[in-house]
Amino acid sequence: VQLQASGGGLVQAGGSLRLSCAGFGLTFSYRAVGWFRQAPGKDREFVAAISGGTDYTGYADAVKGRSTISRDNTKNTVYLLMNNLKPEDTAVYYCAAGGYRSIWPNLRDIKSANYRGQGTQVTVSS
Repeated sequence: VQLQASGGGLVQAGGSLRLSCAGFGLTFSYRAVGWFRQAPGKDREFVAAISGGTDYTGYADAVKGRSTISRDNTKNTVYLLMNNLKPEDTAVYYCAAGGYRSIWPNLRDIKSANYRGQGTQVTVSS
């Protein structure tokens, strides 16, 4: 099983990025999949997650209204579109997946994730 995060990069404040999390060896469609981030010197924090099956979503207050999480079951991929990026969004972003029929609140804590991927760096310049 592998979760592969990609799409990070260097962007100016106010810009947008779309992160992708591709799953290999597991099916995302009936699992909650979420994004977390860790900035230098800070704890890893929840960003957003999408439930398995129903596609209900949840967001951290810091990104609510600026971000959209979505999934493409045909590609077994979950996306995080982030708009109006701010320097404080600079972090390594990780994706994680829950168990079968998990829902997004299950992934508010990455410790509850069944699978975790490597991160992708997002740097927002001011």
